[in-house]
Amino acid sequence: MSATILPQAVTSSSQDFLLSGETRMNLRGTLLLSLVCVSALAPAEELPLAFNGKDFTGWVVPENNEWWAVRDGLLEVRSDPGRKGSNLFTDREYGNFVMQFEFKMGEGTVDSGIFMRGKHDQIQIGESGSLKRDLTGSPYIPGKGYPKEAEGVAELLKLDDWNSMTIVAMGPTYTVWLNGKLVLNYTSKTAKQRGPIGIQLHPDRDMAMEYRDIRIAELD
Repeated sequence: MSATILPQAVTSSSQDFLLSGETRMNLRGTLLLSLVCVSALAPAEELPLAFNGKDFTGWVVPENNEWWAVRDGLLEVRSDPGRKGSNLFTDREYGNFVMQFEFKMGEGTVDSGIFMRGKHDQIQIGESGSLKRDLTGSPYIPGKGYPKEAEGVAELLKLDDWNSMTIVAMGPTYTVWLNGKLVLNYTSKTAKQRGPIGIQLHPDRDMAMEYRDIRIAELD
């Protein structure tokens, strides 16, 4: 696994926090609504691990689990024969947060994503079932579909290798980086104030993918 460099400076009220990315980025202006600014660089290890690579500590495993597995430091997800789908949520709730992780597309038509504070707003990973095209990094909002599409993803997304993603949720504003590049800044009118963070395996899909190095920090 290659080392990841995190742009530091992430200041909200009186607390500093970390954003992920493989390069230094100037986020002033773009993150004005999130009250976030950038300064120096810091190692990824300063952002706490949410997935230990050994077991499901910190996560709520669904009953009769046949979708999620931990092997060789990876979180593996695979559709069941009936393609019922499944969600894996953290066992704690978050308000404002920063989440960093790596993901790799697997077999089939990948349709996954990150639930933002409960099973509602989501940041898409993979193909949209309704639009039949990749919308990685875009927000899916129930009742609205994809109100804004992430930019530059086609040039950034690696279909056969590991990708890094960072998501910052500050109030109703979601900001997303893919492989070190800013791709989305969106303010949701339906954002929840607090809730668990989830990983989705969409139903009615025959797919597999892997996650690793999942890190989450709550922000004041």
